[in-house]
Amino acid sequence: MGPVWFSPPVYVKTKRPGIRNGVSHVEGAAEELMAWDTKGPKWTKAVQSCVDAFEGKTSLQEVREAFEAAAKEANMHLSPE
Repeated sequence: MGPVWFSPPVYVKTKRPGIRNGVSHVEGAAEELMAWDTKGPKWTKAVQSCVDAFEGKTSLQEVREAFEAAAKEANMHLSPE
């Protein structure tokens, strides 16, 4: 099974200065979440959303929204521009 895509991408910081990552699929969101140091309540919800998406139990839009909320909570979110 290949990536499960959502749109528009959610842009997040990377460990490399000046480089940002546009996350546009569930697998990428899950990878990013596992790499973050900040793991608050929105992070937990986003991880569960990814698991639910892999199991066909939630919509891709819900995963995207949960991932974006977690990115904001962890101060990893960047604007699309």
